[in-house]
Amino acid sequence: MQHTSWKISEIRHQLSMIDGKASPDKIIINAKYLHSVLKKWVEGNIWISKDRIVYAGSEMPAMTTDAEIIDAGGQVIVPGYIEPHVHPFQLYHPQSFADYAAQLGTTTFLSDNLILFLFLENEKAFPILDELNELPFSFYWWARFDSQTELENEDDLFTTKSIGEWLDRPEVLLGGELTGWPRLLAGDDQMLYWLQSAKMKGKKLEGHFPGASEKTLARMRLLGADGDHEAMTVEEVERRLLHGYAVTLRHSSIRPDLPHLLKDIVDKGLDVFDHLMMTTDGSTPSFHIDGVMDKCIQIALDAGVEPIDAYHMASYNVARYYNMTSLHGLIATGRFATLNFLENEHKPVPVSVLSKGVWLKKDGIQVHKLPKIDWSALGELELPFELHDGDFEFSMPFGIEMVNDVITKPYSVSIYTGETTLSTEHDESYLMLIDRKGKWRVNTMIKGFATSVMGFATSYSNTGDIILIGKNRQDMLIAFNEMKRMKGGIVLVEQGEVVSHIPLAIGGSLSNETIEDLIVQELALKKALKERGYIHGDAIYTLLFLQSTHLPYVRITQRGIFDVMKKSVLFPSFMRS
Repeated sequence: MQHTSWKISEIRHQLSMIDGKASPDKIIINAKYLHSVLKKWVEGNIWISKDRIVYAGSEMPAMTTDAEIIDAGGQVIVPGYIEPHVHPFQLYHPQSFADYAAQLGTTTFLSDNLILFLFLENEKAFPILDELNELPFSFYWWARFDSQTELENEDDLFTTKSIGEWLDRPEVLLGGELTGWPRLLAGDDQMLYWLQSAKMKGKKLEGHFPGASEKTLARMRLLGADGDHEAMTVEEVERRLLHGYAVTLRHSSIRPDLPHLLKDIVDKGLDVFDHLMMTTDGSTPSFHIDGVMDKCIQIALDAGVEPIDAYHMASYNVARYYNMTSLHGLIATGRFATLNFLENEHKPVPVSVLSKGVWLKKDGIQVHKLPKIDWSALGELELPFELHDGDFEFSMPFGIEMVNDVITKPYSVSIYTGETTLSTEHDESYLMLIDRKGKWRVNTMIKGFATSVMGFATSYSNTGDIILIGKNRQDMLIAFNEMKRMKGGIVLVEQGEVVSHIPLAIGGSLSNETIEDLIVQELALKKALKERGYIHGDAIYTLLFLQSTHLPYVRITQRGIFDVMKKSVLFPSFMRS
């Protein structure tokens, strides 16, 4: 990782504080803080100049005239929490999620670049990264090597030039996640070259290996994978550690595995906490009602993990793995002044949050909101077409059956699909994927989504194309037209009336609301869907993953109905008239 460069004048000014010739901006006295190298609580004083710790130890500065003095007596201080695996586009966007997470102590993200990569040329995406870098919050990124679906133009998007430009960015710390790893095992030298390029630039490589055998893990380690976040049992954790992987334990809206994983690790007496990290893995907004990384730390504490180990899994371990302890995860001289002030070590929700020297929260109250950034490069969703009766033709011999929130398999359609309205006595519905430019469509049936959803439309999807689901074609059309009028969003319609909706004004994929408001909207939508027979846990992820070919067994994609295991198109998309 390339270190942030303070200007020569700034460094000279910082040195003058040590020499007693200038006053720090902030002095934290009576500080009991976690020293992550010593692995113990240390007492002393912390001097801060703007965004940097210039001294942490027992001494007081000779000059204090211009300093804000903070008495931390009775509290404990830990490094700001790091979320090492963020998909910051789950209805929210990076700035809004960061503003929410920071109030709970999470002040650093390692984020997925997929949406920026798919929807924007690098020349338009990179200014967004630059703008985010100016916030009192730390954003780092991954560079994707595949789209995790079947795109019409994937070869045009994922090129050595475009990927290389991301890897050249200093805030890009890793490649992946490797959802397209079967291509590597099948001999894809182009992707292997990208992996090697990432390694040459000092980047880590994050895997995506759910259920992987020991031999698969060994093969992927030889191909360059450094870490993985897909372990679902303690045996899978051990297997990854055995082959030298960094293991990130997951607690997400579709895989809340962390409590049982940590309990099993503690019960087995495995002394491996120095090699573990934790993540919420891009959970949807309402999952974060009770926290972000603070929630993971609390789960660790409740599982019997020692407090220092629990905090390290959400700070120092991440910083050490990504070679950024010179800036993050450690309260010591020269690091960012990013600190969480806790009531005690057993309560990870901070009383106060200092991020890059800026107070974001003091004494339980938000005192600074992260400035909004410009998302205009993503534009508004403008759908240049109308749907007509001919679009609503469903004659496929088989459809897609939901096994759970995200796993789908093929099934034989046995009902008559020529009706305007389907019966609510079964759980089969119409399903359409429509090109956002109106050029093509894919029509099939979906089983297991719901029994009584009449009309449902969303521009939130893996590719930004339009998904329609429903029992009633007219309500599906009304939902589409309302979503089009909103210029993007999720709309549920029944008997011609909008029952619930979530506006997604940024590119048709992201909300410009706060996380708090978005949580209310998402919960209302989930409640309405549940009342109409949606039995699964996370409808938002269902929408996202209907197109995702890194999951079994059959998907609806831009190319048509796609068999993931055979890697072939079963039924192609139709060109619209």
